Amino acid sequence: MLTSTDLQNLLARIDRRGYPAYKDTKGAYQFPGYVLSIDHVQGDPFAAPSRLSVRVSGRTAAFPPALYRTDPQRIALQDELTRRFGRQAEQASYQARGSGHSGLIAVSRCGQEVLERTACRLDPGTGDLLLRLEVGFPANGRTINARELEKILFDLLPRCVQASLFYKNLDPRRLQAVSDLAEDQQYIRRELAARGLCAFVADGSLLPRASGISALPLKGGVPFCSPPELAVTLELPHRGALRGMGIPRGVTLIVGGGYHGKSTLLKALELGVYNHVSGDGREYVITDGTAVKIRAEDGRSIRDTDISMFINNLPNGKDTSHFSTEDASGSTSQAANVAEALEAGTALLLMDEDTSATNFMVRDELMQRVVHRDMEPITPFIHRVRDLYDRCGISTVLVAGSSGAFFHAADHIVQMDRYVPRDITVLAKREAEAFPLEGAGLEPAQEPGSRRCPRPSPEFRGAERVKLKALGRDGVSVNRETVDLRYVEQLADGEQSAALGYCLIYAQRHLLDGRRDLRQVAGELDALIQRRGLESLCEDRAGTPFLARPRLQEIFACFNRYRGLNL
Repeated sequence: MLTSTDLQNLLARIDRRGYPAYKDTKGAYQFPGYVLSIDHVQGDPFAAPSRLSVRVSGRTAAFPPALYRTDPQRIALQDELTRRFGRQAEQASYQARGSGHSGLIAVSRCGQEVLERTACRLDPGTGDLLLRLEVGFPANGRTINARELEKILFDLLPRCVQASLFYKNLDPRRLQAVSDLAEDQQYIRRELAARGLCAFVADGSLLPRASGISALPLKGGVPFCSPPELAVTLELPHRGALRGMGIPRGVTLIVGGGYHGKSTLLKALELGVYNHVSGDGREYVITDGTAVKIRAEDGRSIRDTDISMFINNLPNGKDTSHFSTEDASGSTSQAANVAEALEAGTALLLMDEDTSATNFMVRDELMQRVVHRDMEPITPFIHRVRDLYDRCGISTVLVAGSSGAFFHAADHIVQMDRYVPRDITVLAKREAEAFPLEGAGLEPAQEPGSRRCPRPSPEFRGAERVKLKALGRDGVSVNRETVDLRYVEQLADGEQSAALGYCLIYAQRHLLDGRRDLRQVAGELDALIQRRGLESLCEDRAGTPFLARPRLQEIFACFNRYRGLNL
């Protein structure tokens, strides 16, 4: 292995040469306490920054194994180290100057959710630590400025590494608190199933966010307090007794006036599939890990999906058990979203009346009298929600602000009153008796039965490099085919979208064979990531990019929205 001195000598030789000479720096170099690898060098100072990685042996990093004994603890520790390095890098970034991205030092920008990322990986067997970063190699115009790169690699970067990746230089109490929180969160997730719950919201949680474009908690927001009828107390391994609202499995309705916190509670439940960092306010908002947010999605592509649970007897005679369209309506897209969520193995549907198609959700009595059921191909969700739980075991949490029809089907009804939840089940059920629900006598719901087995597309067969462009949380472009993920609302980070693009490419090359169905393909991708990490998806890339792990449900959602899927 080359030494840091070798790298210094190399930089001296290429100083003031043309920018492509930076390519000679690729390789691994031994620095005091760690190995620096230059994995990919940018083509010019205005291109995407160069990709580097730092490897610290387990003996040198010296993190106690108790901090990463379980996967949630390991992921939480990796997340904490990434954040710490990011803060250090932000202070050091652009202290070296030049054209374009010259002087940039960057790592993944972590949000409020704790996600597994390629940015930082700790080997649970050896304790070895790997951190990936981006550096803008300095230039004057398109001429190498090696002295500035030497400043980065031999002064700024070592300080970041020392302050972030060595246990002896960190606060052990903070690291222990991170580990303890991860264990407590995992304990709550296990308790959900044991107690017949689909979600838990701790007393004292701060659910409102600072603004519609900020994930930070709202200062002065109303702390959550469970209604007594739904209160449960959990004895956490580290926090101890924690009281909160347990949402039982079944059908739960969240009602209330506008701006009283209905959608805020649902949004917290949506993102409760992820752990959150301390201080977020939603650390102890924990939702069934398979939960899927369902909404209308006008214009989305639907491929060979069984939506007959909700839509039948179309005037054009189209088969709804194998339904396809390039431009779905609101009701059709929402029906497909439910069917696909069931196919992906969800145990909990999350819905908000505000983002749903009205004719998919409910038809009032007057409309049913004017337009007879025989003339309406849509069976509204109100007539299926009960069957979904009683026959299929699929729970639903639904926000409703204008229709009381769901009172009949709900097991529990929670009213949000100035961000304070109240159990009004008894009152609402009594009032609902005066408004009988039409629609009895429908055939029971059956789970979607179509089995979709995609085949590989010809464009992925050759050795030619596939073009992939991440579009933040909005989607990903694969060979100029854009997968629109704007309405896959549980994607928390653009790096998850990028990972979904790599999932598509990997599946095209290795898994799509016309025999595996989509459930098997998504399951094998999820298992591959669990076994070998996100890096295993990046087969032909120079330097692993920043990726974050998506859930199996989002892998499934991405394939369902990929118009190039060959079925």
